Amino acid sequence: MSLVLDIGACRGAGSEDSGTVFCHCEERASGGRRGNLRVGIMKERQYYVYIMTNKANTVFYTGVTNDLSRRVHEHREKLLKGFTRRYNATKLVFFEVCNDIQAAIAREKQIKAGSRQDKIELIRAANGEWRDLGEGL
Repeated sequence: MSLVLDIGACRGAGSEDSGTVFCHCEERASGGRRGNLRVGIMKERQYYVYIMTNKANTVFYTGVTNDLSRRVHEHREKLLKGFTRRYNATKLVFFEVCNDIQAAIAREKQIKAGSRQDKIELIRAANGEWRDLGEGL
């Protein structure tokens, strides 16, 4: 969880302390005014790095999202144009959870840069049966 401070004096620059305290100067819809101190708890966001494949496990798509269930649904229903739609990659076979978007993007790039065999080994280590992890999301 993150502690959120709303301090009007910060002039919109924002500040962070150990990645958990944020300063935000926007006026609140609830009538809060600049200069008022408001403290609230904000849920940490989770980001997912994931790999989708087709039924034959012959193609791999690596992506990142903040809502894995929604994103898997979009791939399965072919709601977006692109690789997964073209190659029928509708099976979720791997995912990791990150609490930081930069870390998730870096991990996605690392997986994408790896060889096909690296991806296969990653999937086998986490999901040796190549089950569809998206069922029931």
